[in-house]
Amino acid sequence: MTAVKPFPKITNIKKLKLLANAIRQDIITSLVSAGSGHSAGPLGMTDVFTALYFNLLRHNPQNPFWEERDRFILSNGHICPGLYATLAHAGYFPRTELKTLRHFGTRLQGHPHRIALPGLETTSGPLGSGLSQAAGVAYAFRLDNKKNRVYCLMSDGEQEAGQTWEAAMFVGKNKLSNLTALIDRNNIQIDGTTEEVMPLEPLADKYRSFNWHVLEIDANNVKAVIDACNEAKAITERPTLIIAHNTPGKGVSFMENNYEWHGKPPTAEQGKIALRELQVWRNQILKGRD
Repeated sequence: MTAVKPFPKITNIKKLKLLANAIRQDIITSLVSAGSGHSAGPLGMTDVFTALYFNLLRHNPQNPFWEERDRFILSNGHICPGLYATLAHAGYFPRTELKTLRHFGTRLQGHPHRIALPGLETTSGPLGSGLSQAAGVAYAFRLDNKKNRVYCLMSDGEQEAGQTWEAAMFVGKNKLSNLTALIDRNNIQIDGTTEEVMPLEPLADKYRSFNWHVLEIDANNVKAVIDACNEAKAITERPTLIIAHNTPGKGVSFMENNYEWHGKPPTAEQGKIALRELQVWRNQILKGRD
């Protein structure tokens, strides 16, 4: 039997930036086709998705249930347009299928459904449960003496859910260093800014008090994401939390830092404007100006 090889890593930062830009364009196209869905979060987290699937994770799109794969658990499932576009670019399914987002009978549901699509590890939707799921998977790997790593992406808004903190205590108590959690720290949720709805700060200190190693990064810098996750791999005595500061709606001027784009898609005309702006950004990357 031929041994399964992990998906080849892309180490060239310029190539990763161009890939992230292409993924953002596909996010816009899929949201326009859907006529519903979340815009700001997927665009803000694209560099994180790109870093994970094209540089950090051990995975193989041709063997999505490979036992030696790392696990990525998306807790804030509403930003799945970003995950779907990334999975398509990695080869888990055809990119043309992205235009079926949220359509009747599609595999690309409004929140990820584990058995509907290869590459999905969990079904997510109710906020606050992802870290508990990741904790269970990481703990099982520890019990089985396996080297698989677990990554969990959470929203900052779901830090308002009590179950998140139960999981944080469990992970810290059991020193699950095979788990790296990231918080999508874009400071917005559906009703406004997080600090207006339910202040989270000092967020880093809260996790440190539960025995987590905490890093804060610019998550729209793909190299910073890679460096932080690699640092997490070197921490063997505790879990790592990466507070991933980012610009919601990154790359589309009329969406950036506007909480009203948390849960709505662009119209066809707005989509054209967004794609033009992203194309300008792509040209800047090609010229080395980004």
